[in-house]
Amino acid sequence: MTYRFLLMVLTAITSVSITLVGTPCFAIDPVIIYAKPESSNDPRHQYFVELLTLALKKNQSVPSPLQLKATVNGMQQGRAIRQLSLGKKIDVVWTVTSIAREQQLLPIRIPLLRGLLGLRVLLIRKEDLHKFSFRTLDDLQQFSAGQGHDWPDTTILKANNINVITATTYDGLFNMLKAGRFDYFPRGVTEAWLELKAKGASTLMVEQHALLYYPSPVYFFVNLKNTKLAKRIEKGLRLAIADGSFEQLFNRYHLSNTLFTNQELSKRKVIPLHNPLLPPLTPLADKTLWYQLK
Repeated sequence: MTYRFLLMVLTAITSVSITLVGTPCFAIDPVIIYAKPESSNDPRHQYFVELLTLALKKNQSVPSPLQLKATVNGMQQGRAIRQLSLGKKIDVVWTVTSIAREQQLLPIRIPLLRGLLGLRVLLIRKEDLHKFSFRTLDDLQQFSAGQGHDWPDTTILKANNINVITATTYDGLFNMLKAGRFDYFPRGVTEAWLELKAKGASTLMVEQHALLYYPSPVYFFVNLKNTKLAKRIEKGLRLAIADGSFEQLFNRYHLSNTLFTNQELSKRKVIPLHNPLLPPLTPLADKTLWYQLK
């Protein structure tokens, strides 16, 4: 065996080893890692953790029961998405969908909030109440909105000619609103009253007239190559929808606590906004997946 031949064999082995080390392996690990919220005072995430737990338990007939575990440190949404796309440290995120995100990650196209995140009320300062009677898009365009710098909603609002002031952190947006850096903070109806209680009930309030609407579903996402986990989550969610346990959990978090009511929302003026980021495969026609305003 010649030296040249040995060198060729060693080079080939090294190349294969590098490929194996550099490519994430997506057999389902018994511990599923999700991103810990960047803010320790963020009330929104427990619902998604419980829903993911429910979906995984619905597949207990599958070998190897799965356990959920948060990352050690809090993580901004943009960083969590990047880590997941690279197959590093994180197995699943939940976030608003967009065309770009569905190219970068693998979506499980079941709206986790049944579309309620696309129904938005406006957090404002109590002292500014006399300024606002939002009823049209023109009204919104006279004032400035606050949003996260990497949130899809920022692009959506700007596409509707709304002036947007951005922040790099979730907590920072509440501080900026209180300080008058912008005029209103659009929040999903599942978020606004919870956040008001946690972050600013003494100085902030929900504006009383407007209800923004744009389709903006929140999905679970996994790495593009992790089809096994995606199928397991989707099957579990569909089983939970079929037996009513999905709706029970949803109602417990978002309807039973009277954070908002159909009656309260029905009095508002709906202001539709165009969502240029909505992927064409969004299951808008499946009414069983979406909350229906009465």
